[in-house]
Amino acid sequence: MTVRSGDRLINPVRRGTTSLSSRAAALRSAQPQVQVVILAAGMGTRLGRRDPKCLTPLRDGRTILQRQVDNLRLVLGEDVSITAVVGYRSKRIMKAASDLLFAYNPDFAETNTSKSLLRGLRSTREGGVLWLNGDVVFDPAVIELALPSLAADESFVCVDTSTVADEEVKYTLDGDGYVRELSKTVVGGLGEAVGINYVSADDKATLIEHLAGCDAQDYFERGIETAIETEGLRVRPLDISEFNAVEVDFETDLARANSLFPAPLNTVADLTAEVG
Repeated sequence: MTVRSGDRLINPVRRGTTSLSSRAAALRSAQPQVQVVILAAGMGTRLGRRDPKCLTPLRDGRTILQRQVDNLRLVLGEDVSITAVVGYRSKRIMKAASDLLFAYNPDFAETNTSKSLLRGLRSTREGGVLWLNGDVVFDPAVIELALPSLAADESFVCVDTSTVADEEVKYTLDGDGYVRELSKTVVGGLGEAVGINYVSADDKATLIEHLAGCDAQDYFERGIETAIETEGLRVRPLDISEFNAVEVDFETDLARANSLFPAPLNTVADLTAEVG
């Protein structure tokens, strides 16, 4: 586990509620509703739980998945379209989040996130797609920060520049400030990818083609890299370092997420009532 110097103990859901609501409304009026894909097909063996990792309970009373959904709806609107790509113990996830859409990866035991994202993107309608790993515990302000890029329909990768751990996905930039390399093997990385990304409407077909060409065990970042290398795909790094986001791979990550987000159970309904 890497402890980030920028970690802040905050109540991330209650902070900035009015700002989140107003900016989300502006986004919805500026473009068609954003689509979201959550990658939740994996077995999560490193965490060592029987249930899918996205159903891991947090200290605030929600599962990782429910907290993600609450955050997305808080910023993007209650009617945001969310598709979860499921595989391992899929019925458990579908029962726990029955109000979502679902895509199924039957090869979840033999494939990595490139193939889950491929199935997720193919299940969406026309338009750009925001996607995130199903194990990311994040401040909803991360999504708020992304609103201008979503409104501009610009492909991006959310990054944290406060730390560059060897085992994490890292990135470098080209001369124009776009992502050049994106993988765990990057040398001289400028920061870490946090597992929250967006592909524009114009770039989606290209990314789908390159994900289809990935090896079964490739992470989805490989599809982005090959599209950059051969197609000139342009992906902006979106620096979210001022906010917290934790990918939960191990028990130490879960403990860190719970320490950073210790707020009691808050739902979108609670927040609406509080603002009103």
